[in-house]
Amino acid sequence: MRKIVHRHLGKVVAGAAIAVASTAVMVGVTLPGTAGADETGGTKGDGKAAAAQQLGQDEQGAPVAPGVVQEAPDEGDKGKGGDPLTDDEIARAQKIAVNRQTFAATQDVDGERGPQQLTVDLAEPENDGTDTSRRADVSYYDYRDDTLVTKTVDLDTGKVVDSTDQHGVQPPPSRAESSAAAALLIADPLGAGLKADYKDAMGKELTSPDQLQLSGGIYRAAPGAQPAALDKCGEHRCVRLFTKVKNGPWIDTTFLVIDLSAHKVAELKH
Repeated sequence: MRKIVHRHLGKVVAGAAIAVASTAVMVGVTLPGTAGADETGGTKGDGKAAAAQQLGQDEQGAPVAPGVVQEAPDEGDKGKGGDPLTDDEIARAQKIAVNRQTFAATQDVDGERGPQQLTVDLAEPENDGTDTSRRADVSYYDYRDDTLVTKTVDLDTGKVVDSTDQHGVQPPPSRAESSAAAALLIADPLGAGLKADYKDAMGKELTSPDQLQLSGGIYRAAPGAQPAALDKCGEHRCVRLFTKVKNGPWIDTTFLVIDLSAHKVAELKH
């Protein structure tokens, strides 16, 4: 890891890895891509093969037949057996799992009506293996009462065949939730360092999560590792962000925790 430059409350990190030292638990972290960052190490071709192909020749100068690009086959509206769910199946599964009554009784990360969609996965087949129906597990988070809900829907019959409610279970944040966490951080006084570092790096103001590449991990409360404001993290949905300027450097914001349930930001104490 390269040198960390201390500028403001945030820290600009010129590298693709951030080491996090804390007794707190953070799970489900996926770092955003580093394309466009001010980094080295990418492989480069010498361009000879590309130039020869443009001339209709191989690398020895002999003529070659033009390439044929085949279009990808249509996904179709329904898969078979263990095939991945199609886009149509995913949309249908979500619609079956969240009816009008469910929509009206739940709340998303922004406080609006409707659940916060997380994942839709192909459900495991029945134990005896004779059931060939297509089922999907639809998971969403209800911020109204901090509940993770997973519903199994039968795509053939259009019915919910199983439903599970869980409290204190926190799967990795979705892209929408990471964006919502960044919006809260930008608007909070504790986000001043992030905004100052962004302006130093890009020469303009940071006003939207869309200006950043984001990835997040769930933060759970650990005794002695956080202020009292974060004591409910784990019961609440709390996120720490890995933040990268688009086409620019990393900015370390991992010492800040965003409580999406309470819409609050707190700084970890060491």
